[in-house]
This record gives sequence, structure tokens and C-alpha cells, in this order.
Amino acid sequence: MNKKISIVTPTFNEENNIEALCLAVSEEMKKLTYDYEHIIIDNSSDDKTVEILKQLIEKDKKIKVIVNEKNYGHIRSPVHAIFQASGDAIILMMADFQDPISLIKDYVKEWENGCEVVMAQKNTSEENFFKHFLKGQLYKFINKLSEQKQLINTTGSGLYSRRIVQELKNFKDPYPYFRGLITEVTDKIKLIQFHQPKRKSGISKNNFYTLYDIGILAIIKHSKLPLRMITLAGFVLSILSFFVALIFLLRKILNWSSFDLGIAPIIIGLFTLGSIQILILGLIGEYVMYILTHTRKLPLVIEKERINF
Repeated sequence: MNKKISIVTPTFNEENNIEALCLAVSEEMKKLTYDYEHIIIDNSSDDKTVEILKQLIEKDKKIKVIVNEKNYGHIRSPVHAIFQASGDAIILMMADFQDPISLIKDYVKEWENGCEVVMAQKNTSEENFFKHFLKGQLYKFINKLSEQKQLINTTGSGLYSRRIVQELKNFKDPYPYFRGLITEVTDKIKLIQFHQPKRKSGISKNNFYTLYDIGILAIIKHSKLPLRMITLAGFVLSILSFFVALIFLLRKILNWSSFDLGIAPIIIGLFTLGSIQILILGLIGEYVMYILTHTRKLPLVIEKERINF
């Protein structure tokens, strides 16, 4: 029986790209000898994306559409679609053409050679230099903090075998850092270098908040180091504060009438310790928030509509 490949594409307001993408995927898959499906999960777009998809399905029955009840964000929606795929291999490919369609054949070739995880890694990019640099530094920082070696300059786009996807399902993570989960399952990851072109059309949905969300998610889920640093910092600062207080007390006792304690050291000490406490509380709050997310056991997304499944 011929094996099947699932292409998964998350969308949100991609009316200018989606038709060209579906056509490009269709043409690329004709070059391969596999049956395939193209699953597109839409995060409740408020443009004509879903309308265009419904028209495309009439022409191409390989296309399947999931429409989310609301926008569940850039983290949960793609993972949900991957879990709905029925292929022997699942390829995650974005809708903005920043993942070159030609990568599909490269993924499949490595899969045929026995690789169960094949991911795209951008070595150069045409996106904003500052944004590209910031992402690179963020990935390196996350990698240094994480217990598991994290992948640099990857977005999650790539090919995953059915077995790997099933292992990911077993985590039952309601807010997964997908790239991090992959490294929890296996370290046998084939990376394919590519040049990332500019977005073909429309406006990127990535911004400072999404980068912050991804960064914090990666650190909280895959590193104990921040908590250990907080504990160590608290221990060191408590000892330091004790000795400073002791020095001032002794000086006051020895020079009771002439030694003026002064307001400056008090203000400096209060502001220093206060700012550290706020930082520590913020980090602890992030961990508590993700504990709460797990205990609520919410679904990744709630579907509004399924078409052609």
C-alpha cells in the first residue's frame, strides 16, 4: 500500500497567499509518488481566507480545512492540526512562503533514508536584520538555559514521522512548545539548511509579544535553571544583607554620637532588594501560570467547522 504524506498549514488572515500556496503544494506533490492530504487549520480569520479555502476544496479534494471557533494563537493551533493528520509522515509548512515549497522533496528524501524528524534551519534570511538577529540571540539564550539541547533558527517547520507525532500526543500538553517537545522525544534530528525569503504577501503575525511568548515558554518548560538561580541569588543576597546590616550596627554602636546612618544606604538597599523581589516574583508567577494551564486540562483548540475530512 502506498504511503501517505500530510501537509499541515496554519493560517490567520492569509487571503493573499493561500490560493497560491495550495497550488504550489499540489504541483510539488505531483512530482512525488505518494498519496497526500493538505490540512489547513484557520485560526478564525476575519478576512476571506476561509471563503477562498471553501472554493479551493471544490477543485482540489486533497485539501481539508479546520476552522477554529476563535483565535487560539500561534502555539496551539498548528499542533492541533498535526495531531489530526492521518499521514505516515506529517510536514508542517507555513502559509507565507517563507518556508520554500521545494523543501518538501528534501524532507521526503531524508525520511525515505530513515530519518523520523527532518527540520528546516534558516542559515540566512531576508527578513528585517534586527528581528533576525534578535531571534538568533533568543534561541542561543534558550539553548544555554535548557536541560535539553534546543534547536537554533528553527520554527518547527519540517517533517515528522507518524511514530514521533504519536509520542508527542502522549504528552497531552495544552500549551506546547513544539520545538522543545521534539527534543524531549528524540535527539536524532536531521537539519536542512535553507535561505529564508521575504514573506510573499500580507503582514507577518509575529511581533515582540509572540517572541516573548515563545521565549518564556521554552525557558519555563525546558529549564530548571531560573528557579535554581533565584534560590542561589536569594541565599547570597540574604547573607550580604546580614553582613551589611551588622557593619552599620557596629559602626553606630562604636560611634554613637558622631555616626549618621543616613538615608542614602537605606534607599539604595530598599530599591535594590525591591527590584530583585519583583523579578523573582515575576519568574515564579510564570511557572505558576503554566502549572495552572496544565491542571485545567483545556483542549488545544475548539473546532468550529471541519470540511472534507
